[in-house]
Amino acid sequence: QVDLETSGGGSVQAGGSLRLTCKASASTYTKSCMAWFRQGPGFSREGVAALYTEDGPPHYASTASGRFIMSQDNAKNTVYLQMNDLKPEDTGMYYCAARPEGTSGWVLSERGYTSWGQGIQVTVSS
Repeated sequence: QVDLETSGGGSVQAGGSLRLTCKASASTYTKSCMAWFRQGPGFSREGVAALYTEDGPPHYASTASGRFIMSQDNAKNTVYLQMNDLKPEDTGMYYCAARPEGTSGWVLSERGYTSWGQGIQVTVSS
């Protein structure tokens, strides 16, 4: 059983939009913190956005705030990352991750995330 199934991504020009989708198994999604991470060429993986599936608004990295929107569909155990006004520096591999709701630590830190989806390539050309 795959805990997290990711889809979306692709190649766009700067200023364009893409939407990423992450469908979780019910056990993974329930009472969890779901997050999106990314890793650009030559960079470490960094948190982009995260939300608690049971409560609370999304949290965003400063690089994503105002351009990216993370949302959820509880009926489908799915989270989305709508990425608007994309920039070449947004290029990278994007990952969906999940951790239990009670896990300590900042939600945009990799620490504590126990489930990871396959990476999705996002390429933004200038």
